[in-house]
Amino acid sequence: MAKSEALVLDFWVSPFAMRVKIALEEKGVEYESRHEDDLLGNKSELLLKSNPIHNKVPVLLHGGKPVCESLVILSYIDDAWPQPPFLPSSPYDRSVARFWADYVDKKLFEAGGEIWRAQGEAKEAGKKELFEVLKNLEGTLGENDYFGGETFGFLDIVIIPLTSWFYAYEYLGGFKIEEEFPKLSTWIKRCLQRQSVAKVLPEPAKLLEFVRMIRKMNGLE
Repeated sequence: MAKSEALVLDFWVSPFAMRVKIALEEKGVEYESRHEDDLLGNKSELLLKSNPIHNKVPVLLHGGKPVCESLVILSYIDDAWPQPPFLPSSPYDRSVARFWADYVDKKLFEAGGEIWRAQGEAKEAGKKELFEVLKNLEGTLGENDYFGGETFGFLDIVIIPLTSWFYAYEYLGGFKIEEEFPKLSTWIKRCLQRQSVAKVLPEPAKLLEFVRMIRKMNGLE
């Protein structure tokens, strides 16, 4: 293992791996990011050994011990490096943040996937579901700067990497997030001003190229 304090098994388009890297950046932890060729299924022995149940990124290796699943990893990072804390001090507020994180993981990426993986009615159904999810998130954000209030925190780290796919959803779905959800769009721009986020998130146009390549491979373009 490298001299870095932590090692992240990563795939550059994975918003779940992006979460881990943003969290480490926010904590000021020195880490190495090791690319896994998840597209072609050429998974390294280290990945298969570190995550034998799911065989997927992200995996955080800290002290040689693997931690898997992005939300679990975020909690681990917050425990291992307590400052600055990601979650609020109130038990209730912490539960609310975890509720919305669970909601996002179950709804947001899958709804977007229906837009870029499908055609016709299925694509429109995905678009409708995505709008419903984003409407709920915008309502939760309210007039706050961040989902935790005035401070960038746990739920922001959970959600912001998923927005790197929005440009692809817009291109393929024929809509603009900024027009449909202006508050959410302002929050995205605010998060992108943070060094941790700007450093980790890929260029939207590059990610769109990746999505179109996958669509062509599956006969959708």
